[in-house]
Amino acid sequence: MKENLYKRLPSLERRPDGSLYRMTPAQRKQANSLIRWECCNCEGGDCIALDDGDGHTCPQMISFSVCCKWFRWSVLPLVGTLEAEIFRDKDLKRCEVCGGVFVPKSNRGKYCPDCAARVHRRQKAESERKRRSSVDN
Repeated sequence: MKENLYKRLPSLERRPDGSLYRMTPAQRKQANSLIRWECCNCEGGDCIALDDGDGHTCPQMISFSVCCKWFRWSVLPLVGTLEAEIFRDKDLKRCEVCGGVFVPKSNRGKYCPDCAARVHRRQKAESERKRRSSVDN
């Protein structure tokens, strides 16, 4: 008989009062899109893990709380900002260039990954220009 991998996942985190973490409507919309594209247990809005012959709607897609272990531990980490917004366990920062929210890779991060490359390129060019101008001819 095939082992159910769902049972080996850790249990869901809960708030100090014992309730499940809740999502805002915008977070739920983003999570549903993520479930449709990335969750291997979701097929046409039905959950394969709950399949017993009848079609069962994916409980995570109709709920505003994080209630599916597979979604929590396998799908949600794919989008770190959404995970951080829901659980607030990771620090979120705002990019100094575009103002977007991102999860920094270190405590010194000031820019989102998209803007970081552009800022680094601009700083490098400025540094080279300054170095070349100080050379005596």
